[in-house]
Amino acid sequence: MEKKAFISKEQAEKIAQEYPTPFHLYDEKGIRENARRVKEAFAWNKGFREYFAVKATPNPFLMQILHEYGCGMDCSSLTELMLSEAAGITGEEVMFSSNETPAGEYEKAAAMNAIINLDDITHIEFLEKTLGRLPEKMSCRFNPGGTFEISNGIMDNPGDAKYGMTREQLFEAFRILKRKGVKEFGIHAFLASNTVTNDYYPVLAAELFRLAVELRDKTGADIRFINLSGGVGVAYLPEQTGNDIHVIGEGVRRVYESILIPAGMGDVAIYTEMGRFMLAPYGCLVTRAIHEKHIYKEYIGVDACAANLMRPAMYGSYHHITVLGKENAPCDHMYDVVGSLCENNDKFAIDRALPKIEPGDLLVIHDTGAHGHSMGYNYNGRLRSAEVLLREDGSTQLIRRAETELDYFATLDCFDIYNKLAKTDLM
Repeated sequence: MEKKAFISKEQAEKIAQEYPTPFHLYDEKGIRENARRVKEAFAWNKGFREYFAVKATPNPFLMQILHEYGCGMDCSSLTELMLSEAAGITGEEVMFSSNETPAGEYEKAAAMNAIINLDDITHIEFLEKTLGRLPEKMSCRFNPGGTFEISNGIMDNPGDAKYGMTREQLFEAFRILKRKGVKEFGIHAFLASNTVTNDYYPVLAAELFRLAVELRDKTGADIRFINLSGGVGVAYLPEQTGNDIHVIGEGVRRVYESILIPAGMGDVAIYTEMGRFMLAPYGCLVTRAIHEKHIYKEYIGVDACAANLMRPAMYGSYHHITVLGKENAPCDHMYDVVGSLCENNDKFAIDRALPKIEPGDLLVIHDTGAHGHSMGYNYNGRLRSAEVLLREDGSTQLIRRAETELDYFATLDCFDIYNKLAKTDLM
């Protein structure tokens, strides 16, 4: 499958005149079309809601676009809760799924009337002590342990994950919560990451649906929703075939009708928490080649670095690269595309076949719309880049400005350097 950038060289050069490279760019048209597809795929379930995983792309402008299509927000920290509230998204449109959670974060979630999803059985007592009482609607996170497999092999290893409760703990947690006044329950599980198969959600759903029936029968809990969480991935590699959300939704519908409806649970809502699938393909990192180096390998140095996109350095992840204006040129040069950090893993591509690249060329690094800008950091004093929204009409909107040196030194306001800079034109 050919990967194409959603902007041309001419568009990118024009944007770069206003917002210097590097910057993350998001495609509003693609985001809206995808959100519609997700909503349509699960329209058969009256209570369906996608809770966008805020950690993937914590930008209120993008969160508000998704909210227009009925999406709630999956939050895992105080600041993510605050972002959702600032974007006008509160109440049961917020799912608070955290772990090792400070008391103040539970207090904020409760104040927003968010649905609290407990990661561990011991958190019941902690939450009750923190709030004085338990909410009437709660969820618990399940970890079945072992490996999670589907027809095409092992997908992930939940037994090594720190999240969720064992089966025995889950049943006991439901009994305790019911005894303490909780009236409505949900089940949550995340068993595999970035799956590129239409089978993942249906297989997971079947496991959780059977668990829900057993929990209802053995604890008497009124189960109102089942949260399939995230894990639906995207095709980062050109040769991969991406997931078809309509096929996935239909697969979940079939197991819903075969397991839950015969058990008298046909009113249970289905929730999802997709971050990567919702936004990853609709964002890119635009960067400019600034150096070339010829030693034992051929290197292209760009003005972005791992501080702008950590995934290749952290995980060895593949992100496709398009050299704008050279889309049809032969990929007859082998490069490592690298950033400026004093770390040898600061590489966006290793031994990548690309067209001849010259300083000044604009490169698009694909699929950075989720877990891209959000994982940025300030190592080497590098500053996080701007985020720009490419509107449907072709105009652009700055949705997060680039950091400045003053931002970097802001937490050093107890030291002279901040006060001196604050008096300069950097302010």
